Amino acid sequence: MKYRILILALTLTLLSCKESYTKKHPVTGVIAKQGMVVSARKEASLIGTSILKQGGNVFDAMMATELALAVAYPYAGNLGGGGFMVYRLNSGAIGCLDYREKAPMAATKNMYLDSLGNVIPEKSTLGAMAVGVPGTVAGVFAAHEKFGTLPLETILKPVIDLAKKGVVVTEKQERRIQAKRPSFQKANKDTIVLDANWKVNDTIKYPALANTLQVILEQGKDGFYKGDTAKTLAGFIQDNGGIITEEDLASYEAKWRKPVIFNYDNLKIISMSPPSSGGVCLGQIMGMIASYPLEKYGHNSTKAIQIITEAERRAYADRSYYLGDPDFVDIPQTEILSDSYLKDRMSNFSFKQATPSSTLKHGNVEVVESDETTHYSIVDQYGNAIAVTTTLNGAYGSKLYCSELGFFLNNEMDDFSSKPGTPNMFGLIGAEANSIAPQKRMLSSMTPTIVEKNGEFYMSVGTPGGSTIITCVLQIILNVHDFNMGMQEAVNAPRFHHQWLPDEVLMEPNKFDKKTISALEKKGYHINEKDAPIIGRVDGILKLKDGSYEAGADYRGDDTAIGF
Repeated sequence: MKYRILILALTLTLLSCKESYTKKHPVTGVIAKQGMVVSARKEASLIGTSILKQGGNVFDAMMATELALAVAYPYAGNLGGGGFMVYRLNSGAIGCLDYREKAPMAATKNMYLDSLGNVIPEKSTLGAMAVGVPGTVAGVFAAHEKFGTLPLETILKPVIDLAKKGVVVTEKQERRIQAKRPSFQKANKDTIVLDANWKVNDTIKYPALANTLQVILEQGKDGFYKGDTAKTLAGFIQDNGGIITEEDLASYEAKWRKPVIFNYDNLKIISMSPPSSGGVCLGQIMGMIASYPLEKYGHNSTKAIQIITEAERRAYADRSYYLGDPDFVDIPQTEILSDSYLKDRMSNFSFKQATPSSTLKHGNVEVVESDETTHYSIVDQYGNAIAVTTTLNGAYGSKLYCSELGFFLNNEMDDFSSKPGTPNMFGLIGAEANSIAPQKRMLSSMTPTIVEKNGEFYMSVGTPGGSTIITCVLQIILNVHDFNMGMQEAVNAPRFHHQWLPDEVLMEPNKFDKKTISALEKKGYHINEKDAPIIGRVDGILKLKDGSYEAGADYRGDDTAIGF
């Protein structure tokens, strides 16, 4: 009798699932027929999807989702930061948008050094001097002006309503807020909205941010970069010891760039170009591992981890030496992505033992950046797709919060090489190509990526994770393509990372086979599970054989996929 009741219940459940709703499966996650938004917070994914349901396209949904993340996920979502977007239209046309922050006009190469030439602690990470000129508002407007279809009021009204109504605190958000309260107090003269004893299920309202968004709705991009908002923002930064001016804000422009494009087996990878290092590094790594039968070695096997780690080691060594803002430095992109160059880079690799990072060319410097970024992926009912990664850099950026306007400001200046050869706050070391200069964009690891298969859209993927972003995106693509996983399964799988320096393999703790770890250690690999509790929080969308979409929303965060 129990079995009959169970079967009847299952049948009724299946019959009640209408075609217009997304269906959640234990392994495959959310499946949708027409459109999908997957982001760091449910509130943002719901608003983005609502825009698609009203007939909007991915670029309309981009503006809504990005600005909703500024409300619902101030940890990394932002008005005071910047990011990158990669797109693929249903026509097959591709491109990318750079709305990375810039150094202020008054910035100087040695602005974070003392009289003895040493880096001044926290000057590039905490407070007003750490702030780069924000690019987010310019970015979403550039995308909407070129491709958007819906009026601004339709897109922004639900975001403004969310700020007024407020956002419910999650367990993870409570922990983040409480951990950063001492830094909030150190960076700000007055008490800010998040510097309170917020608990799970409390509702935080953002009336000042709602007002700022209303001005942006009424005045467009100029409602942020010019007029009263710009005057207030520049004045606030300067009152707190910073150097950003109204002229810095008024002159900021997002920039359309050509993506990095390369092939891996029968896949075409379309990723972000410099000043993001993501696409170039991803191309180098995948080029170096392409000739090895990873599927034969097995997922997260000793050999698979070895070959991927060794390719990562070499790509990150090149990253710190060659890459920077292409408007300021010449990048030998074609050369370092060529088959002959990549073959030569792997010529001294052996399965017998690890290659010490100190023996590799350009082995004197390393680079580290924050892992508190956020990514979202969107596909629409018209067949367009985008991958977008945006950030304040550190958690809540510089921790400096403009209460009058309602948002945090980035600490993106730390992603420059404050002193070439000296690590930044996350241990990454940069070279001269990424030194500070006025109006220069700082190097990033953000890797929003779109993949085609057989000439059609196949997946959109990206992640936060600082220097681990590139290797996270790599592993998701490999998990799907080489190891036959679905998107949610690929996202759930344990991840590892190597970035050249420090010379260690970061592994998610207690997720890898102990025999595999032992075998790697015997070959000279230094394994670090202690400092790698989370390696990225990936949000991706995979197109299935029947034409529907499968989302991968990372369980490591509050990430949520919504589709229809």
